[in-house]
Amino acid sequence: MGKTLTEIAQHLKDANKKVQLIYAFNGSGKTRLSREFKRLIAPKADGGRGDEEGEQSELSRDKILYYNAFTEDLFYWDNDLALDAEPKLRIQTNTFTDWVLKDQGQDLNVITTFQRYTNNKLTPRFNEERKNDDTGEVVAKAFSEVTFSLERGDDEHSGNLKISKGEESNFIWSIFYTLLEQVIGVLSVPELGDRETNEFDQLEYVFIDDPVSSLDENHLIELAVNLASLIKSNQSDLKFIITTHSPLFYNVLFNELNGKACHMLESLEDGSFSLTEKHGDSNRSFSYHLYLKQIIEQAIAENKVERYHFTLLRNLYEKTASFLGYQKWSEILPDDKQLYLSRIINFTSHSTLSNEAIAEPSPPEKATIRLLLDHLKSNHGFWQQEQRNG
Repeated sequence: MGKTLTEIAQHLKDANKKVQLIYAFNGSGKTRLSREFKRLIAPKADGGRGDEEGEQSELSRDKILYYNAFTEDLFYWDNDLALDAEPKLRIQTNTFTDWVLKDQGQDLNVITTFQRYTNNKLTPRFNEERKNDDTGEVVAKAFSEVTFSLERGDDEHSGNLKISKGEESNFIWSIFYTLLEQVIGVLSVPELGDRETNEFDQLEYVFIDDPVSSLDENHLIELAVNLASLIKSNQSDLKFIITTHSPLFYNVLFNELNGKACHMLESLEDGSFSLTEKHGDSNRSFSYHLYLKQIIEQAIAENKVERYHFTLLRNLYEKTASFLGYQKWSEILPDDKQLYLSRIINFTSHSTLSNEAIAEPSPPEKATIRLLLDHLKSNHGFWQQEQRNG
């Protein structure tokens, strides 16, 4: 019997660690865990009712800042094709973006951060407050929408563009990251009276749930390195919990951060959850998994499978099994052929007889490579996620 997410949230709180890093497959409860943790830290934030995730109330943000899937839901595109209107990214009314953009005045820093991750000519423009000329009534609130254009450097721009999903994710993350930079900068001043603002004095936790959706590998690595550097610069008592479904993001953070606690979150069949602490090499299991996978897939696609590809495949199985907590890599082989396939991989990986030194495997052996790689991708959550992202 596992634990409830509330119990796991309590465990994370009781651990009192500076940084806690959690890997979990999609659908394993990461976002729900962020909700439970927020409610644990600020139990009265929702007044006893179901709170809206994007609506980070003043009471909750005094204690915890969080970024999760609902943060992106605060933004939506206005695509009025009938009127041929230029696309705008609307911002739903909420206290979080009002706090960052209006109260803290971080709009220019958001633009700078966004351009660093994308293109220095791709420029967001927040709308300004507009009033009706006759009545003076506000007809458009400031920071309720944003448009994007490509600047040409000659006071002209491309007109409003609809940016890609990856660029949109980068923009939304840039809002949160810009605030986080300000928070850490303010809290680095030890004397409360010397700080530029005291809005962050009660802040205890930052919970970041998967800021990597729709990002390519280059931006994902850059984001992870920048986030790790920012966390390492933190000299206050602020604590971080980061969850992700991305092995690459997890691996970069693991290697960049020191003194972190590492876990794997799993959803069990009975509806409960488990949080398993990961130690040592098990956290390095996916350091070059994508490279191995691509080599094998290319060999299969080009019908150029050689015996050494069995060695690479076994390595891939070993890394997957190690990260998932299996004692033997053979445990994740197909159940009905486990012994047979195990012998084939061992035989082709450790050939010693002269008549086995031929590089070209037989057709059945080539079929085994494809079968085993397909089995790995189809039966383990990490590889299923890679398939969807690929």
